[in-house]
Amino acid sequence: MQEKDSDAVRDQLKRRKRIARIKSTLIFMIVGWIVLSMVLIGCLFARVIALERRVGKMAKAQSAGNAVSDAPDREYMTEQKESIAAGADEGDAAVNELLAWDPVVPPAVGISEEENLAKEGDAHRVYLTFDDGPSEVTMSILDTLKKYDVKATFFVTGCESEEAKAIYKRIVEEGHTLGMHSYSNKYSQLYQSEESFEQDFHALRNYLTEVTGVESRYYRFPGGSSNQISNVSMEYYIHYLNENNVVYYDWNVSAGDAAATAYTQEEMIANVTEDVTRYKTSVVLLHDSADKTATAEMIGPLIDALFAMNAEILPIDEQSDVIQYVKSDSVEVQK
Repeated sequence: MQEKDSDAVRDQLKRRKRIARIKSTLIFMIVGWIVLSMVLIGCLFARVIALERRVGKMAKAQSAGNAVSDAPDREYMTEQKESIAAGADEGDAAVNELLAWDPVVPPAVGISEEENLAKEGDAHRVYLTFDDGPSEVTMSILDTLKKYDVKATFFVTGCESEEAKAIYKRIVEEGHTLGMHSYSNKYSQLYQSEESFEQDFHALRNYLTEVTGVESRYYRFPGGSSNQISNVSMEYYIHYLNENNVVYYDWNVSAGDAAATAYTQEEMIANVTEDVTRYKTSVVLLHDSADKTATAEMIGPLIDALFAMNAEILPIDEQSDVIQYVKSDSVEVQK
């Protein structure tokens, strides 16, 4: 009897030990899961913060006058060129490239954000600019502009169809400004190298001159002058446009018609008018590719809203104040 009682006690102790081990294991697993979850949450939170900062930088780069130039210090560049010229090996390709960076006086320089802020009583000059055409949407926009007797600026891409040629000619014949937005409008191709940019630039400029008889003097970089997409520093392309006496324009007002989230007509008009009130000169970013029918439908009401503000709507010309994120003289050592 005592032996049976002893066996029962031992069995009970064993069960208690197994239960204790199971509890310990469960507690360890729960604690481990909590710790792992906290680590994952921490990593996710850090990732969100990093993405927010990146989005903030991109938004800042696209906002008017707030982009920070990455241009090198002019005095430093000059010292480097003089030092290298004094004793460098002429066979060094990198050295020769630096020595070949000849000083060029830019044809025009962007105004500062502070200088452009409107004060009470200041007039508002508005430049409606359209990227990515020509298309049927361009024709619709031209019809509306003609109805209102308003001139605008079209930064076009290259298209060799007869319909496109007719649109290029109409832009010029009706008094609008014909600007360039690259022939291909393909970032990976355009910004692949210095040579690809130069070939694209001349292909479009020569083609537009052949079709319209007008040599365009205005350019808009796809993605803007401060974009981070290019394989080559944007400074090179800016210098190249300066050499070719071409003025590039960014924008300080956007309708938002290129955003992934579709805006209503009223929202796009508000996006423009609310920012126009801030500036003496507003360069408005709009698009006229084939899928921008909503933009075409909103142009008439937008013009009405701008006229109601007593804004003057103009095409870009030599008298226009220039809006640039990276100023054209920030990469030059002027003579």
